[in-house]
Order: sequence, then C-alpha cells, then structure tokens
Amino acid sequence: MSGYRTTGGDGRRTTVRKGIATVLVTAVGAAVLAGCGLKDLREESDGAGGGTDPGQAASDTFTPKAPVPGGKPLDGGSRLPAAPKADDGDPTSVARAWATVAYGYDTAYDQGRQDAVLRTLPFLTTARASAEREHVSAGGTGGDWNVWAGHRAWTTVRLTFEDGDDDLPPDTPVLAYREIFVEGTAHGRDGWTGPGPRLMASVKLTRTVGGPWRVADVRVVEEALPPAARPSAPASPSVTPPVRKN
Repeated sequence: MSGYRTTGGDGRRTTVRKGIATVLVTAVGAAVLAGCGLKDLREESDGAGGGTDPGQAASDTFTPKAPVPGGKPLDGGSRLPAAPKADDGDPTSVARAWATVAYGYDTAYDQGRQDAVLRTLPFLTTARASAEREHVSAGGTGGDWNVWAGHRAWTTVRLTFEDGDDDLPPDTPVLAYREIFVEGTAHGRDGWTGPGPRLMASVKLTRTVGGPWRVADVRVVEEALPPAARPSAPASPSVTPPVRKN
C-alpha cells in the first residue's frame, strides 16, 4: 500500500482519494459482477507486507509471525466514548458509526488495532463478523502505535464523507458504498497530543430488502504519519575535527 501513501499538504485528502479511486473502481466492478466483496487489505497494514502471491509455496526459511495478544475489555477507566448509535436504515449512519469505533483506540487497554475492530461487530454482516472473530493479527503493531502506547494514548477521529463521487456506483436497495476520510488525533494520558490514524476507507454495505444495513467489506489506504510523530534514533554526537598545527 505504500504506493498510495501521501504526507501532509492541502491536497493530502485528494491525493489519497485519487489513489484509492483507481483501485476501488476495478474492485467494485468485480464485486458487482461476481457478487463478492472487496479485498481486505488489513494484512498489508498489519505489517505482513504486500505483493506476495498467495499461491507461492513458503520457503524453508519462512518463519511465521507470532500472533499479537488481544487486549482487555474497556471499563470505566477508558477514555473512549460509548459506541455511537446508528440508524440501521441509513448506510451513511452505519458507516459513520463503524468508522468511529474501528479507529477509536485506547492503548491502555488495546494491544493492537484488531481490538477496536472487534468492537465494531454490531455494525458488520454475519459473514464479516465471523471473519473478524477468527482473524489473528500477526507481526508488530507499527511505529505509530508504539508512539501512542508510549504515552498511554487514546484516539479520536474526525470523519469526512466523499459525497457525489462519480467513481462509486449508486446505491441500490441492498448495496451501498461509502468513502470516508479519517483524520485521527492521539491524546496521551501524560498530556501529549499527536496525530492518530489517518486514512481513506472505502466501505461496502449490504442488507436484505427491508433489513438493517451492515458493513460487508472495507478497503483502506493509510496515510503515512509525519516524521515528527515517529520515534527517531538519537542524534550522533558531533565531532570537531582537530586543528592542524604547522
């Protein structure tokens, strides 16, 4: 996904949206024709790496990554607000509630992003919820998470919906797509404030006729955090060259 990342600037959201639109329009066409969901890119964002052909045989030197342990249930000490209530008859409302919960982390309780994803189960289709319950995150949580955890931070998000996007098909009685730009802020329990999750999420929602809208699939393009938000190596001590004496 690194090919779609961007950093800062007034055109940040436009750059991310254009990157995902090209990928999404092909995926959407395939989903409509084949009746299947969008490809889930969570494994790439979890640090498993992209571009690997799933049909390739594992080499003898391949070492599976250890699963990331789950966090603990939220209680009164968590700084996260209660999950928002969604209007099940409005796909935008359901998508908004899903994104608010999916990107609301509390590192004093969560061990990784999947802990927040599991809190979104009420907004997911039965098939998607089952897949999320069975999903085991592998590898590290990333440098940004390490920064947040160092401050025992929780995150809040501001959501912007891309309205009137011609790249997405119109809603039908049982199928809808929404693009959401997520801008998060991390709040440390030590008073620190920094950038939180920042990404474009394209959400596929489905329902039976007259039933509640639920999130069926998600495609995510993450934005690279500013360098200042990432841990930096200590600066090398400056060395003053000796003065040559004649």
